[in-house]
Amino acid sequence: MLSPEIIKQVKQIQIRTGRQVSDVLAGAYLSVFKGVGMEFDEVRPYVPGDDVRTIDWNVSARMGMPYIKRFVEERELTVLLLVDVSPSLEFGSLERSKREAATELSALLAFSAIENNDNIGLLLFQNGVDAFIPPRKGQKHALRIVREVLARGVGEDTQHVAGESPWWRKLGAALRKRFQKLKAKTKGVSRQTCIRHALEFCHQVLHRRAVIFLISDFLDAGYLDTLQSLQRKHDVISVLVNDGREFDVVDVGLLTVEDAETGEIREIDTGSKAVREMARKSAAERVQKLKSQFAAAGCDLIEVDARGSLIDPLLAFFRQRQKRIR
Repeated sequence: MLSPEIIKQVKQIQIRTGRQVSDVLAGAYLSVFKGVGMEFDEVRPYVPGDDVRTIDWNVSARMGMPYIKRFVEERELTVLLLVDVSPSLEFGSLERSKREAATELSALLAFSAIENNDNIGLLLFQNGVDAFIPPRKGQKHALRIVREVLARGVGEDTQHVAGESPWWRKLGAALRKRFQKLKAKTKGVSRQTCIRHALEFCHQVLHRRAVIFLISDFLDAGYLDTLQSLQRKHDVISVLVNDGREFDVVDVGLLTVEDAETGEIREIDTGSKAVREMARKSAAERVQKLKSQFAAAGCDLIEVDARGSLIDPLLAFFRQRQKRIR
């Protein structure tokens, strides 16, 4: 049973992303993702200017006048969203966590696919496959996908005060409650992300070419060979979800932190300029390494900051890709 808060968030996301899709994104999506081939539509009389190579000589002989075969693009595509719902996605420094950004991205892509009559599916993963929804069409199906991504968050049952700002509801008692719930939920269980398992599952369930959006913060290793293998058969697009605060550590003195993936707890001195610079450099190098690795695997990469616009990076990618395929 979904909580009233989840239902409310689904409606808000539908209103916000639905408008962006209808006004901006759907056309860009359509121009980039072409159909998988051409299919026969009809035979019609030849008119001057038609390509003579399309003349159907058998029909023309029977009718006593030239007829041509008309083909249309087989537009229907299969789109699969691979969404990371591991604990590290819970990080957020402003109004939106990385998980919430991943949810909105999923909604934008799902509604764009539905707008263009494509099939859309969902695979949620952490250290294994959490849930799989086979690709289908329809508005209700797209809304189900958004609900599933939201409902998999570790803070699903946290009750927020009506009218309270997103910033403050991440503080105080609500934050402590979410942290305790995360600790209890993951006790004795490996919380480390395993992208490879999700990619291997795709190999098993996708029997025809699909467009795959892999949405994660990619705090994992050992998946590149599987990604490259999947890319040979499908169109894999990786979406890296970051938060700008991961590159810009604020001076708040001595800070106790826990690695959401490994559970390791340690203290860092954010008052040290050398420590802050090392954190910034390490984060920047990780992103640059990911870009190089994905480029070598032949996989496109979209980089998104959870604190900013989500539609702008998607549009920039669609425009860049459109220029590339012309």
